[in-house]
Amino acid sequence: MLIYRCCFIGLLLLAPVLGARAQAPADTLRRPRVVALDTVAVAPLAVDTQGWLLLDADIRQELGGAVANMYNFKFDRAERQFRSLRRRYPQHPMPYFLLGLNTWWKMMPSNLTDEKYDRLFLAYMDTAVAQAKHRYDADKNNYEACFFLAAAYGFEARLYGQRNALAKATLCSKRALGYIERSRDANGLSPEFLLGQGLFNYYADLVGEQHPWLKPVLLFFPRGDRVLGLQQVRTVAAEGFYTRTEARIQLIDILEGPREKNPAAAVAVCRQLLAEFPDNAYVQREYAKLCFVSGDVPQCIQTSQQLLDKINLGLPGYEATSGRYAAYYLGYYNQFYHRNLAAAKDNYLRCIVFAETSGQTQQRYYVFANGNLAKIALEEHDEAAARRYYQAVVEHADRSLPIRAEAEKYLRPKKGR
Repeated sequence: MLIYRCCFIGLLLLAPVLGARAQAPADTLRRPRVVALDTVAVAPLAVDTQGWLLLDADIRQELGGAVANMYNFKFDRAERQFRSLRRRYPQHPMPYFLLGLNTWWKMMPSNLTDEKYDRLFLAYMDTAVAQAKHRYDADKNNYEACFFLAAAYGFEARLYGQRNALAKATLCSKRALGYIERSRDANGLSPEFLLGQGLFNYYADLVGEQHPWLKPVLLFFPRGDRVLGLQQVRTVAAEGFYTRTEARIQLIDILEGPREKNPAAAVAVCRQLLAEFPDNAYVQREYAKLCFVSGDVPQCIQTSQQLLDKINLGLPGYEATSGRYAAYYLGYYNQFYHRNLAAAKDNYLRCIVFAETSGQTQQRYYVFANGNLAKIALEEHDEAAARRYYQAVVEHADRSLPIRAEAEKYLRPKKGR
């Protein structure tokens, strides 16, 4: 959802704290898990947690609906509830972090390409950092402060990575990893603290390969453990309160990824999320994509049509990026399954319009839509249209794509002309 597509390290770093946005509704509260004290560095009662909103049962009860609203893209409702929390706790990092998360999810449907929320998002995260740092400086055992510091720096690292501000991304990454490591002792206090470590364990060995510029940062931290990391993420997905939903979103990425290669399991997790948050454009788009990849034609068609319908209704988060996906899938099925070329052309043209209006013409679905339109044009003996669509492929497709070679071959001057 989410996600290491923007900046691998940002994904690792934001994990332990995303849960502040990921709590379940109040009617799904779970009993506290029993923790074996010999498995954690600090026994739960050994730390003074007075004043920690993260572990406050009343705050959890109050914010359950607010976070559910945010995940269901009812941003205005969620913001009013988070602002109410800020009025009562103006010196605590949690309300600023939650307001930042609410802003972050407004950015998610565009795959973080929309920059209009950047300044507001960074302002909220910077304020969360300032409030958390004040608490940490006063008490080095304040693991709640570490939780928010790792979260805020991790999100900032991810955004800076997306914006190609690598120096800032590296600095924020180093700081976030440091606070993740310092909060390791808090594992026994709450499963919330496990998610960051779980994702670090799972991805640590890949980060240096994908982003060599981060190797100097990673030298100061323990090596990862893929098996342990996956186990920790699954634990949080099952037992977490704040981090449960975020863990499931991360689990989708893990299960469908090149390591686990288990798209069926990813579909199952995504289906559960969509049942809880039916108006989350990002999750619904992910579900459509997973259905397309796994060959579930009826579900992909149904979900894609729902995406387009919600775009037409102007629902929050349903915009050009989701439209580009949905229109391509419907075009593909109409072309290759139903042989309805008129409908296929209409869908592909909608995909192209969505991509062009959002400035995403370098994306593959835009290229494939043009390539498939060229093939339809050839079937209809419309050479002028075929050349036009193949020319768009040449201008926008990566050289590694076979469709690029196909387009270049067609556009090559033919003998005898």
